Amino acid sequence: MLYVGLTGNIASGKSEAAVRFEAHGATIVDADVLAREAVAVGSSGYRRVVERWGEDILTPDGAIDREALRHAVFADKDQLDELNGIIHPSVNNLRKKIVAEARKRGDAVLIYVVPLLFERHLVEEFDKIILVDAPKSLRFKRLVKRRGVSQEDAGNMIAAQMNAELKRARSDYVIENDGSLKKLQSQVDAVWAELTGIDARSTLAD
Repeated sequence: MLYVGLTGNIASGKSEAAVRFEAHGATIVDADVLAREAVAVGSSGYRRVVERWGEDILTPDGAIDREALRHAVFADKDQLDELNGIIHPSVNNLRKKIVAEARKRGDAVLIYVVPLLFERHLVEEFDKIILVDAPKSLRFKRLVKRRGVSQEDAGNMIAAQMNAELKRARSDYVIENDGSLKKLQSQVDAVWAELTGIDARSTLAD
């Protein structure tokens, strides 16, 4: 099984790229989905987060409000590190279990979508690394206009992540997401062909 890490700083377009890779037949595992599972109501991660940050970060039905929690921690590196220390061990265990199951099934390509691939020192885990990147100003605009994040929070979220230039130097492939969705998809198709030797036109209808 080819085990690929797909990364990129916030609002770079990782999810759109993952959708296209999945259409080609890749198995997609998303770290954000695993992170939500790690703090699901009733889990040990949930209890630790609530004990640390209080009930103000809960929704009316008792789940963790990710936006409220993000607002509480992203401006403070120590708190962000503390939150990651709670969540990431559980995410890592879930990921390893899913990857083992995929290998047992005989999946050809598994792509793990993970924003903090470099920050969490996961480079050696993967056969190949794909970075999706976009200019900082464009990512800021996407956060504010598309996701409704405040300008202050958007700035903090971008500042909290490693500089993309450092990530570009350590990636096997870089997808530039600074244009249309069609342009992004075309680059994904080219990377898929290089990874698998399969022409994208043979796996997707025109």
